[in-house]
Amino acid sequence: MKYPIITFLIALSCIFGAAVAQHPFKFAHVTDTHVGGATGEEDLRRTVKDLNTLKDIDFVILSGDITEFGADHELKLAKRILDSLQLPWYVIPGNHDGNWSENGANTFRTVFGGETFFFKHKGYAFIGTNSGPNMRMSPGQIPRENLVWMDSIFAANPDKQTPLIYINHYPQDSSLNNWFDALKRVKTRNVQLALCGHGHINKLYDWEGIPGVMGRSNLRANKEIGGYNIVTIADGKAIYQERNPGTGTIEKPWVEISLVNHHFETETAAYPRPSYAVNARYADQVRVNWTFEDASDIGAGLTIYQGKVISSNTGGEIFALDLKTGKHLWSFRTGGKVYSTPAVWKGVVVAGSSDHAIYAVDVRDGKLLWKVQTEKAVLGSPLLHDGVAFIGGSDGKFRALDIRTGAIKWSFDQVKGFVSTLPTYYLGNVIFGSWSNGFYALDVKTGKLSWEWNNGQSNRMFSAAACNPVGVNDRIFVVAPDRFMTALDAKKGTVIWREKKDSIRVRESMGLSVNHKFVYVKTMDGDLLGISSTEDKMKVAWKSTLKLPYELTPSAITTNRKLVFVPSHSGLLSAVEAKTGVVVWQYKISNGMVNPVAPNGQNSVIASTMDGKIVSLQF
Repeated sequence: MKYPIITFLIALSCIFGAAVAQHPFKFAHVTDTHVGGATGEEDLRRTVKDLNTLKDIDFVILSGDITEFGADHELKLAKRILDSLQLPWYVIPGNHDGNWSENGANTFRTVFGGETFFFKHKGYAFIGTNSGPNMRMSPGQIPRENLVWMDSIFAANPDKQTPLIYINHYPQDSSLNNWFDALKRVKTRNVQLALCGHGHINKLYDWEGIPGVMGRSNLRANKEIGGYNIVTIADGKAIYQERNPGTGTIEKPWVEISLVNHHFETETAAYPRPSYAVNARYADQVRVNWTFEDASDIGAGLTIYQGKVISSNTGGEIFALDLKTGKHLWSFRTGGKVYSTPAVWKGVVVAGSSDHAIYAVDVRDGKLLWKVQTEKAVLGSPLLHDGVAFIGGSDGKFRALDIRTGAIKWSFDQVKGFVSTLPTYYLGNVIFGSWSNGFYALDVKTGKLSWEWNNGQSNRMFSAAACNPVGVNDRIFVVAPDRFMTALDAKKGTVIWREKKDSIRVRESMGLSVNHKFVYVKTMDGDLLGISSTEDKMKVAWKSTLKLPYELTPSAITTNRKLVFVPSHSGLLSAVEAKTGVVVWQYKISNGMVNPVAPNGQNSVIASTMDGKIVSLQF
């Protein structure tokens, strides 16, 4: 009679195993180490040394901002320090690891083996995802490929009863463009707790019914030493206690959270979600021809050429869609994430990749024509002019390549920092900025430096590196995160005017009017302005009725002569009448950042968003 009972108990354990197999344990929550910053390295070394003295910790979770700028040497240094940790550890990137990364957020994957994790421990499951934003300033965004990965993990682990703990660098709220996509997925499971970093303080949250905990930064800040949290999972609770490494003491619990099954499968509460009501409002003015959804993020613009839409993605692909139908035609896979907007000249598609190479493929079928190896990632977009591709990399070099053969015509090797933008051709120079406050004008024929300008900032995050410079009326115009707009003499590089106004908080989004009378700028307050291209000061010569909410996206402003197309960081594309500044229509594509768009004649535009969507709009 024993065997039937044993069989029955085994069956029960298979059904209810998640509820009976949990055992008490402790882990360390370390976050925002910022290796590469002032004290990041020393603070992390102290924490690792401290953790190695503890005998009752099962593992360590590091929830992002491992480095200050995501640079290769910072990531490798952080990895060497963490390799001395005598405990299992799991790590995800934060915005500092990806947004200003010279390697296009690719080295994090190669150094740490991935940007996500999933594991089970003593009756609990832990899942961690990247948070973005990668390479483009906007609210955070869990990469599209991470969401697809979550789907595959849950499909491979069908047990929905095992308690789940979710980890992301950002809080699971509107500070992420797509917080709801992640929560929708974890709520199909028995999610009981979510952890994050980012805010550098200990704080308790409620994320749509999921208890959330933000951990303090490991940095010392204004104290002598930094700190981290010890988390005890026992008796249906998660208990957080701060520990200051090297002191031998642990603080009293600052929060205790009940770990319960919230049964979100029966949830009836309605939570705020992005509104798409604007699409119905302008339904008579604009409609969708077709929509394409990629399995990866799209962090670049797109090009229209001979009935094809050419784009790239963070899955490492350069790909083509049919302009009329949106059907996927071909793709060419590189070895790293691609943030370079492909450009086409006489059937040759050119783009850079974070795998340390520049590629040329055939526009007809995507087959490789040539490849140029570089010393580091190539995040810049190519400017094609007169049979030559001009493109900047992360190896301190800016190259001119023969488009037909890939032969290097010249290489300028004095770039400070790395290049991630599209250069501008103007008056015989190719002009671009870099992420070290450098700004250059190179002779297109020889590659010799015509002039160099520095904005005088010490913080590289204030570089005029993400905008596409505008050349007009013998001037070069740039905008930057320091909120200055600058007009330079195009021949000498000297400052004509440089102004910062509280009422005109510019960022990196700009463009040129068809009549060349003014330079379009989008402000952080959501205004679209036209700044005079001839005045000796910053003068508003044109203003649109457009009023967006707080705005960050650096995507360029484009025009088809009649309309001006304005991207936003929340998936909204606005079309403004060029003459009057009146808003003609708006269309919300998704809730992700809108990349630079491609007008297709007078009545159509192709647009993409960072979360992998491409749409053809007819108006």
